[in-house]
Amino acid sequence: MFVRTAGERDLAAIRALLVETWHAAYDSIYGVERVTEITDKWHSVASLRSRLTRPNSEFLVADDGNRLGGMAFAESSDDGGRVTLKQLYVLPALQGRGIGGMLLDEVIESFPEARTISLEVEEKNTKAVAFYEANGFVRTEEVGEHSGDAGHTLIFRRSLAG
Repeated sequence: MFVRTAGERDLAAIRALLVETWHAAYDSIYGVERVTEITDKWHSVASLRSRLTRPNSEFLVADDGNRLGGMAFAESSDDGGRVTLKQLYVLPALQGRGIGGMLLDEVIESFPEARTISLEVEEKNTKAVAFYEANGFVRTEEVGEHSGDAGHTLIFRRSLAG
């Protein structure tokens, strides 16, 4: 797998990847119907397309030349000093092979002025929580903005300074 910037031609495959990973991660937490509602709203091709040209952001895919194995989207704020990782997903069959780490590294490299990176993660998504903790993220005391909408989200941060 290699990591590259996402393009228009990737959007259908990114949507399929997100639908598959969301159902694998969240069906047991929220139920199939609710996950379908969320993926239809949050991961539509139109929603994904709007991210391709969003300022101060990076939209990445992990590609092996035949298929996409993962994706990540992040935005910066505070004049580039803070990055928010909005999405990082790897196909369930390919998890544990370093693809998520490659995507995370590329996100961080894409924002050289950043001092911190933060993210929200569903508390019950124990695989994701373990991944972020293994990659140096620390849980904060804050509650995520999506808590109550799709569940209880936690905020994690990692310092990038020095």
